[in-house]
Amino acid sequence: MDKRRHIIAPALLSLLLIASLVWGYNQNQSRINYETALENTYQRLFFDIKKHVENVQVNLSKALVASSKEQNVVLFSQIMNEAFFAKEKLSQMPITHAETAKTEKFLTQTADYASYLIKKHMQGEDITQDQRETLNSLQSNSQAFNQELSKLHDSLMDSNFALGAMSNQQKKNVEEGNNQVFQTSLVTMDKQMGKIPELIYDGPFSDQIVNKKAVGLPKNDVSLNDAQKAAQDFFGRDRVKGIEAFEEGEHINEARLPAYTFHLYPNSQSKDLAVYMGVSRKGGKVVWMENPRPVSNAKLSIKNAEEKALKYLKEKGFENMEANYSLKYNGSILFNFANTQDDITIYPDLIKVKVALDTGEIVGFNASAYYMNNQERNITSPHLTEEEARAKIKTDFNIDSARLAIIPSGANEVLCYEFKGKYNKSDFIVYINALDGREEQILQIIKDENGTLTF
Repeated sequence: MDKRRHIIAPALLSLLLIASLVWGYNQNQSRINYETALENTYQRLFFDIKKHVENVQVNLSKALVASSKEQNVVLFSQIMNEAFFAKEKLSQMPITHAETAKTEKFLTQTADYASYLIKKHMQGEDITQDQRETLNSLQSNSQAFNQELSKLHDSLMDSNFALGAMSNQQKKNVEEGNNQVFQTSLVTMDKQMGKIPELIYDGPFSDQIVNKKAVGLPKNDVSLNDAQKAAQDFFGRDRVKGIEAFEEGEHINEARLPAYTFHLYPNSQSKDLAVYMGVSRKGGKVVWMENPRPVSNAKLSIKNAEEKALKYLKEKGFENMEANYSLKYNGSILFNFANTQDDITIYPDLIKVKVALDTGEIVGFNASAYYMNNQERNITSPHLTEEEARAKIKTDFNIDSARLAIIPSGANEVLCYEFKGKYNKSDFIVYINALDGREEQILQIIKDENGTLTF
């Protein structure tokens, strides 16, 4: 028996050693295959970005030569799609948003400006000299973008750089030199994009919109101490056992809505679950609040949750708000509330309120859009009657309701008739300009057990 034991034990150890070697080899091969696949994906993304930007540049050049509206609509459609594709693929690269912020802005604005010019052509307008100069500027900068991408490509090839290595934090020693090549090129490219002149046009990504400052806040500056008091008052002093400010970042004053930011520690929650809150530096208004506490045993109905959200808004001084759309997720429901004036819904004045469906507690609040846009409005009377506006809609669109609403349109606000109805068993909203009868916007309504959204 002893002799057999002495024979079996080494044999078993040998088998285990062989099995572990085979397992280790397979794991290593799997890792190599994964890294190869990942690298191939990043390489393909990089070349796709380069190709999309080349197409943007070529089509911008063609648009400067084209003279017909029909040809320009085709070219601008291609520019819009190529720019969006380039931005979407850039976002999938293993780099941070901060390193490509200006480049992303350039691509977004290029796509949006192309969309803006399509609308102008569809309205029968020709390209103006100013618009042509803007196109020329975009073309020049897309050419510069292409040149930087080519230089980056050459640098990466010369250094045998692996894009996939950037996503693997375990390879710091190998990455350091490679990242230097990649990051330096990215910074150079992004700085180049930052030199682009401002785009001023009627679009949601134009510089006058992106750089817009809040018009709905008081003008007085508030101190950190006053903002802290405002945060405690908003949440309820009797509910707070502690509060502390946290770092906003060195460029906070360049933000569209600069705010002091705080951690609040409620009596009912552990210190690990702080409530986050932002208080505007102008006027000391609470701009946003988020309570990340878990929600269990959701039992509140949507109707009851809406009533609690509306009561909460009234308590905070927001009158004449109406709920429009909602989305239920993770035991909570998020409502969009729009301001109203003289029975007209004002969509730019938007506030979001999130209600926990276990107790009905308000666990989220965001009034950024409200404070960005809310102001005294002298609303022009409609030039069209409701019946005249209805005549602008497809005859087989079955209208369920109609009302007046103000919607955002680029840098402007537009008074419209809002028609809700059905077409082919699907729900839509059609907005007809109440002044000139133009079809401003069409949204599809999606309803399911989680709420109502528009697209």
